[in-house]
Amino acid sequence: MLDILLDTTIDALKLLPFLFITYLIMEFIEHKMSEKSKQTIKKSGKLGPLIGSAVGVIPQCGFSASATNLYSARVISLGTLIAVYLSTSDEMIPIFLSESVPIYTLIKVLAIKFIIGVIFGFIIDFFLRNKKQDERIQDICEHDHCHCDEKGILKSAIKHTLSILAYIFIITLIINCVVEWVGEEKIAQFVGNNAILGPAIASLIGLIPNCAASVIIANLYIQNIISEASLIAGLLTGAGVGLIILFKTNKNIKENLQIVALLYAIGVFCGIILGNF
Repeated sequence: MLDILLDTTIDALKLLPFLFITYLIMEFIEHKMSEKSKQTIKKSGKLGPLIGSAVGVIPQCGFSASATNLYSARVISLGTLIAVYLSTSDEMIPIFLSESVPIYTLIKVLAIKFIIGVIFGFIIDFFLRNKKQDERIQDICEHDHCHCDEKGILKSAIKHTLSILAYIFIITLIINCVVEWVGEEKIAQFVGNNAILGPAIASLIGLIPNCAASVIIANLYIQNIISEASLIAGLLTGAGVGLIILFKTNKNIKENLQIVALLYAIGVFCGIILGNF
């Protein structure tokens, strides 16, 4: 157990400088583009799913929460919201970069998420095109639980780095213990190589409404416990804090549950399809 704890601590500390640099860049992007992104998606109209999916791919702090607020006020369509959820990458980018995952793999995953977001966003809007929704601007909550601007870029980057480092340490420790006790091959055979069970479990993990979801999914992939198809399935459903904000700002609980079920179904479906290619 001490060996596992020591190895996990060393591995986590090795990531510290890479995580900090990555978050510093992400905070700069957030600081420069946050309000601009909100205005762009507000004015997207029928091209909402395309714009939403494109903006969602850009690493920004809490953008899924902002999009959720806009949907709750009926400023954007359901298809646009789902497109944002599906394309949002959350903590996957800094973890992949800090772990030296090939850039090709990172770009490939982002591209697949973007395409899936666009496709399903337009499909959803197509079937709901005749359903009118009144804008409820007064219901928009401007707080996206990030408050990056209030802390400044440097302080916010340090906070995010330490927060994610703690997540990585705890989750990696748990994974390492499970792998040690159960065996990597058995876990991979049970989950990683199962074309249906893998995406189903990964998509379920992705629904955890905070950054822990993408940290878990990314680490499982890096340790070769789940396949690339399961990785994408889990990342597709990983909407970050967006789902928390949805239940807080959108009063229709039945609709919220339907959105969660739809997101999960898309994640599992796409994971299964990708796993058979």
